[in-house]
Amino acid sequence: MRRHLVTPVCLLGALALGAGTASAAGDPHWTETGTAYTDTLGGGQGLATRADGSLLYRGLVDIPLSLRIKGWNHVGDPDIANGYVFDAYQGPDTATSKMYAVTTPTGKRYEYVHQLNPGEKLNNSFATVSPDGQWLVSGEWGEQRRLQVFPAPLLNPATSPTGGDLKEAWQITLDKPVRDIQGCDFVTDTRLLCASNDATGTLFPELRPLLQVDLPRKVDGQPLTGAVKSLLALPQRSVCTGAFETEGVDYDVNSGTFRAEMIPPGVCAVATAVYSYKQVPS
Repeated sequence: MRRHLVTPVCLLGALALGAGTASAAGDPHWTETGTAYTDTLGGGQGLATRADGSLLYRGLVDIPLSLRIKGWNHVGDPDIANGYVFDAYQGPDTATSKMYAVTTPTGKRYEYVHQLNPGEKLNNSFATVSPDGQWLVSGEWGEQRRLQVFPAPLLNPATSPTGGDLKEAWQITLDKPVRDIQGCDFVTDTRLLCASNDATGTLFPELRPLLQVDLPRKVDGQPLTGAVKSLLALPQRSVCTGAFETEGVDYDVNSGTFRAEMIPPGVCAVATAVYSYKQVPS
């Protein structure tokens, strides 16, 4: 995730610059069902569904001062599991570690710091927890052929109950390269949906695609290979012209609603579009 400099005040409109394409025949089809907007500084990095169905948003202004003082100047797309909030933090370009903050249902926050492995990028774009609550999946920026897997802090008994070091358990190797993944979320035990900010069209024909990653079994901390395919192009609609940016995603297991964020260009970037989708039979 790149950082944003946002110019205040903009009159937003809805001018379609492109529509999502359908998934391949025989696969689940996600149809767009609505659009909402959120303040970019307060919610443009990501979102997650609470147990009561309300949405938790994350933006740059949500970084606590105590974490900023420690150098954590960017928060990514969060997740909520069993009432625990998982936030992905990164530091400056010289950072040698990344951090996952976990907030308990009672409001207590614990910090888990992962020292970068050789060749690992410092970016910490998102955090998503497996449906069984045991594994935390995260990703880097740029072109990658992997997702990282960690024991889920606090929920996995292999982790410290009070924060501390967090070591990578293993990785999900991807059968195709992906680029600039901004957020992923589990929709089943063996399937993730991931939003890419790649607008080159070199890896997939869709620009800023929504990607599906299918796993041969549940995440278990052992090596896995994920099968990647593009489902559709995420919408790019605005009265402003220029480069859009894909951001976080969320899947609400209770309502079956999938959401993806898109920041419009220029002065319109003050408000992030949140597109909703429902799965229908092909």
